[in-house]
Amino acid sequence: MKMEGADLIHWIEEVNKQIKQHKSDLTKLDQAIGDGDHGINLVRGFEAVLEKLMPKQDQDLGAICQEIGMTLVTRVSGAAGPLYGTAFLKMAQVWKGKNAISWVELAQGIDAAAQGMKTRGRCKLGDKTLLDVWLPLADFLLQQGENASWEELEKLAFAKMEYTKTLEARRGRAAFLGSRSIGHLDPGAVSSYLIFRALAQVMKAKEME
Repeated sequence: MKMEGADLIHWIEEVNKQIKQHKSDLTKLDQAIGDGDHGINLVRGFEAVLEKLMPKQDQDLGAICQEIGMTLVTRVSGAAGPLYGTAFLKMAQVWKGKNAISWVELAQGIDAAAQGMKTRGRCKLGDKTLLDVWLPLADFLLQQGENASWEELEKLAFAKMEYTKTLEARRGRAAFLGSRSIGHLDPGAVSSYLIFRALAQVMKAKEME
């Protein structure tokens, strides 16, 4: 596996497309246990990201991730902006100066992103947040290395997203609902699944060319 700068931008284009397609679903999920603006905020944020990235396709992955992260932090309100922005800023540190990354380097970037969000959000695995997708995926990639596959990555992201239905929220606005949050998908876990599904689809399509 070799992921290049153009692939990273294609990933974000596909994320933007899928977030737009599921904007109303994300909004409904967030209305049930949050502020109700998750889908709206993410659409605004990733549209702004793509405007910034279009002239910069030849930059290294670290520079591209730095641009993505800073844009999300400044353009996405609510918890999603700082968290997703932090994720890409942490990936930028790992991928600085790299024009292409391997499975192992992808794993290192995703792990750094997950750990960064864990610190920024002061949350942990099982709190019913986007970390319930990111942390298991980071562990999977670190353990599998070059033996990982996009199909397994996507399936795991979906399973971990679905698992958040069983959890009681312990962070954010949803935590005020207590046990009433059980039975609802976490909106951040759903958008995280869409982000990883987009990555898997883009890279599978590249490898089939």
